Amino acid sequence: MKITVIGNSNTEIIIKAPFVPGPGETAIGETFSMLPGGRGAHQAVAAARAGGDVTFVSRIGNDMFGEQAVQMLQQDGINTSFVIKDHSTSSGVASIIVDSNGESGITLSPGANLNLSQNDILGARDAIVNADLLLLQLDIPLDTVKFAAGLARSAGIRVILNPAPALPVSDEILKSISVLTPDSAEAELLTGITITDERSAELAGRILLERGLDRVIITLRSKGAMVIDNGGAEHVPGFKVKTVDKTAVNDVFNGALAVGLAEGKNFYEAVLFANAAAAISYSRTGTKSSIPFREEILDVIRTVKRSH
Repeated sequence: MKITVIGNSNTEIIIKAPFVPGPGETAIGETFSMLPGGRGAHQAVAAARAGGDVTFVSRIGNDMFGEQAVQMLQQDGINTSFVIKDHSTSSGVASIIVDSNGESGITLSPGANLNLSQNDILGARDAIVNADLLLLQLDIPLDTVKFAAGLARSAGIRVILNPAPALPVSDEILKSISVLTPDSAEAELLTGITITDERSAELAGRILLERGLDRVIITLRSKGAMVIDNGGAEHVPGFKVKTVDKTAVNDVFNGALAVGLAEGKNFYEAVLFANAAAAISYSRTGTKSSIPFREEILDVIRTVKRSH
């Protein structure tokens, strides 16, 4: 199960507080941590822990944050040969506040992530065209996302795009995407449909299919996910767990989904596998510390009650 993840790497400064402050407000923090992370890196770790053979393509700064990021990835057996050290700028840094309900507010300084280029993708060509699946997000330049997706698609490699952070995505990018995985907020941005239930999720998915996509999976957090394609729509249940921290849940979902599809599961089975991984992340604090291993995911599928 060879999975290549192209995305960002950040150092995350995480503060647990009673609430996420608005303009002019101050929240007194309860706990503080500083760890390597980033959406792309988290998805790579999630895929590796779920059983994938993962290669990560990214840029870091020539600083201690970048060195720590590479060490974190290597601890999970991830190939970091294509993590490029950028001598012109710093590594990415994210400041995250997590409130008592597990919701978070994030401030991001992308740093070297904004310099990940088409030439960098060409340098990692073999890792892309020889993978079973390519996983992308939107924390790197959109031209780089489009180029990577097109390169993979032309080689017959399936491409998952997690359209996060929530940004408009061009049809030029979508035509190379096999599976789009927005959450409710991202799907609303892309379609204008407010998602409140399975029916509205299906409607949003059908609007996205009209833009040339093969399949859309809209994640509904604890309620599971909707899989929409030209053959119909199917709800895949989530799992009933106590919500502690939602920060990494979508990253965990996407990393586990990539593994499920790469190992030949059908879409229902792959999404159920990803939902189980996401449920574990919900129930734990932290980002990397919330990412489960394969046996934990399989145990949830066997033993935990489903949402419906």
